[in-house]
Amino acid sequence: MTSQNLNLAVINGSVREGRFGPVVTSWFTEQARQHGRFTVDVIDLADTELPLALPSVPPALQPDLPRPDGMADLTRRLDEADAFVVVTPDYNRSFPASLKAAIDWHFTQWQKKPVGFVGYSGASGGLLAIEQLRQVFNELDAHTVRDYVSFPRYYELFGPDGTLIAPEGPNGTAKVMLDQLDWWGSLLHDARRDRPFGAAA
Repeated sequence: MTSQNLNLAVINGSVREGRFGPVVTSWFTEQARQHGRFTVDVIDLADTELPLALPSVPPALQPDLPRPDGMADLTRRLDEADAFVVVTPDYNRSFPASLKAAIDWHFTQWQKKPVGFVGYSGASGGLLAIEQLRQVFNELDAHTVRDYVSFPRYYELFGPDGTLIAPEGPNGTAKVMLDQLDWWGSLLHDARRDRPFGAAA
């Protein structure tokens, strides 16, 4: 397995006004950097052009399809990632349209790479969004790791300065998920290098 640091893309999936996503993303990014096995790239979808109207030929059939110029940086960073963590709220029992658009505009960028989740919402802690995202990423031939981080009633868990009031539990859960991303990410990194998907045995 690779001894080098893995490129971990942490994706802030909410773009709505007044969003809490940057607070949760900042906390998790610090956990990932402290872990020591990742080079962390924070991707904020609010900074990316994400049209909801997709091309007539889906990315699965035309992986090199033309994308809007404003999406070029996102595509490059997804290509370079060895693993992903998606930070998502729960909107009406699902995940944001911005996140679905970012996923659907890409295909090979997700393949054979592990994905973890950090969810937050008032009641479920983002679990409803996470469970749906598992189905989406599994369809794209990514590997979703078992453990996740969840913040129900997130507004009670973070202080005014954005720090966790009781960090021990979430920090420990993040470590478990990051360990899984490290293991799967290293394994799949080497597999993509040594035996590209679809190559003969």
